[in-house]
Amino acid sequence: MNTLKSLAAAGAVVTGLFAGTTGAQAADMDIVDTAVAAGQFETLAAALTAAGLVDALKEPGPFTVFAPTDAAFAALPEGTLDTLLMPENKDQLTAILTYHVVPGEVMAADVVELSEAETLNGELIEISIDGDTVKINNAQVEVADIEASNGVIHVIDAVLLPPSH
Repeated sequence: MNTLKSLAAAGAVVTGLFAGTTGAQAADMDIVDTAVAAGQFETLAAALTAAGLVDALKEPGPFTVFAPTDAAFAALPEGTLDTLLMPENKDQLTAILTYHVVPGEVMAADVVELSEAETLNGELIEISIDGDTVKINNAQVEVADIEASNGVIHVIDAVLLPPSH
């Protein structure tokens, strides 16, 4: 429980990732605008655009987005991102991106009740807590509870790949 409080506190302060944007300002913007304003999700924003998902994530929601940073995308094997961004791979990219989104608003405090959650693409993600570490599959949550007008963002350190890919 201590871990969840510290993650929630980190999210409330919007530690460094959201420099120049206060928590209150982020809560006035939707998930896409909040991520773009952070400046550390340019790759995610480009991928959402390529997959045609920007408008969907601007809908009222609520949504919970596990957002990989630019560094997380950079850690993918060389050429993977370029391949995914090709128009002919839009379906695969969409499946991967929707695997990062859970319908509803799942705050850090709610995680203690969950061991898994169903994503928008229909696949399950695993949620685990080990000491001070909260993981979504094999990705570690770096910052939690960044509120937006239509949901919440949790920053993760890796790109989640659905089991079917």
